[in-house]
Amino acid sequence: MRGSSLATRLFLSATAWVVVILLLTGIVLSSVYRAATERAFDRRLNLYLRTLIAEVATPDEPPERQFQSLGEPLFELPLSGWYWQINRTDSEKAESRASRSLWDKKLPKLEDNGVELTPAGIRLGYVDGPEGQTLRMVERPVDLGADGKFLVTVAGDASEIFDETRSFDYYLGGTFASLGIVLLLTTIFQVRFGLAPLKRISEAIADIRSGRAERLEGDFPVEIAPLARETNALIDANREIVERARTHVGNLAHAIKTPLSVIVNEAAAHRAEPFAGKVQEQADVMRGQLAHHLERARIAARLTIIGTVTEVAPAIGALVRTMEKIHRDRGIAIEMKADPHAKFRGERQDLEEMVGNLVDNACKWAASQVFVEVLVEPETEPGAGARLRIIVDDDGRGLSESERAQVSQRGRRLDESKPGSGLGLSIVVDLAALYGGSLTLGSAPTGGLRAELRLPGV
Repeated sequence: MRGSSLATRLFLSATAWVVVILLLTGIVLSSVYRAATERAFDRRLNLYLRTLIAEVATPDEPPERQFQSLGEPLFELPLSGWYWQINRTDSEKAESRASRSLWDKKLPKLEDNGVELTPAGIRLGYVDGPEGQTLRMVERPVDLGADGKFLVTVAGDASEIFDETRSFDYYLGGTFASLGIVLLLTTIFQVRFGLAPLKRISEAIADIRSGRAERLEGDFPVEIAPLARETNALIDANREIVERARTHVGNLAHAIKTPLSVIVNEAAAHRAEPFAGKVQEQADVMRGQLAHHLERARIAARLTIIGTVTEVAPAIGALVRTMEKIHRDRGIAIEMKADPHAKFRGERQDLEEMVGNLVDNACKWAASQVFVEVLVEPETEPGAGARLRIIVDDDGRGLSESERAQVSQRGRRLDESKPGSGLGLSIVVDLAALYGGSLTLGSAPTGGLRAELRLPGV
């Protein structure tokens, strides 16, 4: 059952227990009823047995009237399955009398089958009858002293016991089947509605992860309420940890940037000296590396915040207007086409940083136009969420495959005449990777460079 839901496991477990309990109960009840039916049948046989013994002990009646007090017509009906037999056991010549139903047949002896006497002085058991019936038989040895010793036997057709037991089993099976169905329906109802609060919590957590909610809201049962409280407390603690991490990153940035600025200023004051030039060069490298790694630390800390969502179209629209102003002197026209429902699962400033670097880079290399398009791809797997495709095209000269591989390397610049530190695309690559996205460079339909950014959406 690996991978199955909790409701399924509970239902299967409950079903198994219901089936086992009903089966065991049915077996016990069937056995008890069979034993009760046998006892009732045995009482009937014993009644006939005592009557026969009384007749043997008082042989005053004439032979034609003897043994008429049994009151059972089946003893007169040939091979009816109901028989009695009296054997004298103390004479050399076997003497016996039997019911008319036996005709000339003989009943077997339980003693010969190894059945022992009970404390009441009788033997009880099952034997095969004259016509192949299964008989329930009782026999008792009787010692009348001078009148002789006898073995008195009474047998009845055991099909009555079997038929009664079988009929009871049918009724019992039908009753338990109905009861089992009712119990299973009740279990389904309990599992479905009993686990509904857990399903609500699962959906609420999914909303928090996707940014549609910030906390678990609503009333929960007493058993589930502590889980909701602890989950909300965990979310709050997560936000506090992230805020402290941001503060530490900012403090570190200020602590390191100030000494670097002093080093750069001192080197600039002695720029005529070769050593000063080298110091300034390495200080610039350190400043760039510092900016890059602090940015990564800041982003990594921010990514641990749960449930942040950014509207894409307004954020990129503001970027486009800003870039048009920055590159107004070159007459670059920026055209934007964005899905109004597009949402980024992350913070706005990270989206602006990634798209801003791409649009700024496109404007630097474009001849006259830059195209920005935002597409939303539906989720391909349950729970995976939608994906954003942000495409930035320019109509510049474009890049070869080898140049595309170089420009995403940190600090790598193909043209020193263009302003910048060479960290823009590498920051985009690193930032997209932290969000589980990617950056792909290719050829634009307009002949320039196409930068396609894939990011998690909502």
